[in-house]
Amino acid sequence: MFSTGSSPRPNPGPITAAADPQAVHARKPELPVAELERQRRIFRKLAAGDSRTRLVCAEEPANEVARMVCRDVILLLCERDQRRSLRVAKRIFDLVLSASAIVILAPLLVLLAVLVRVKFGTPSLFRQQRPGLCGRPFTIFKFRTMIDVRNAAGRLLPDAERLTRFGKFLRSTSLDELPELVNVLRGEMSLVGPRPLLMEYLPLYSAEQMRRHDVLPGITGWAQVNGRNAASWPQKFALDLWYVDHQSFWLDLKIIALTLRTVLRREGISQPGRATMDRFRGDEEGRTEGPTL
Repeated sequence: MFSTGSSPRPNPGPITAAADPQAVHARKPELPVAELERQRRIFRKLAAGDSRTRLVCAEEPANEVARMVCRDVILLLCERDQRRSLRVAKRIFDLVLSASAIVILAPLLVLLAVLVRVKFGTPSLFRQQRPGLCGRPFTIFKFRTMIDVRNAAGRLLPDAERLTRFGKFLRSTSLDELPELVNVLRGEMSLVGPRPLLMEYLPLYSAEQMRRHDVLPGITGWAQVNGRNAASWPQKFALDLWYVDHQSFWLDLKIIALTLRTVLRREGISQPGRATMDRFRGDEEGRTEGPTL
């Protein structure tokens, strides 16, 4: 497939040859120029939605095109090896810290489980399917923060009516997130990464937004220390994608340190005027209601 050329992106990704429709028509006369132009517009739109795309100008001599493609392939392979090394180091880091945290916090976890059961009844844990690495579903564990109260039609009441004072305390201190340490031990989550959202959001993502699933979801992340739930959906996605493109061991340490500060200050617990976070509706962001839990 060919399209009009543009400057290469700094982040190596899929490599695509690009050429003027007239040049393509000279090699493939069975396709009219108008059709090639239409395909070019569509393809450029698709490529623009994925920041990993690298466009190589196919109008250069064949040897030059081959050289540019080989260069980008080598860059891709080097980045892949770097990502593999980072994943191994990150997994060891997650295992050591999450296991240590569970042992140290065991008395607190037991106390919270008892309090949640007394306040909200059984079960103490909130379980829900969330998309993980590559969008694969897993079951997330959290302490419950809402009571199960329904109207006459059997529907759950709004968040503000189900979120108790104790539930607000758990959310503001992020204590409700502590059971996710089990998800980290199981390899379903990482200590640091984009927060796992709802399964129903997956069809609403653009190709660029879907890249947040290129890494394991995290208990905390770059978006959580830069606005938390007070940030808009576009801001959250931009921050998540920035983390995907710049993740490192030192960045994870920085995020963990900033998370402690954010939790202690109880910043960005919810959106202004909302008990929780508005649901994501793709291009209709900001016009919804309901919990994200």
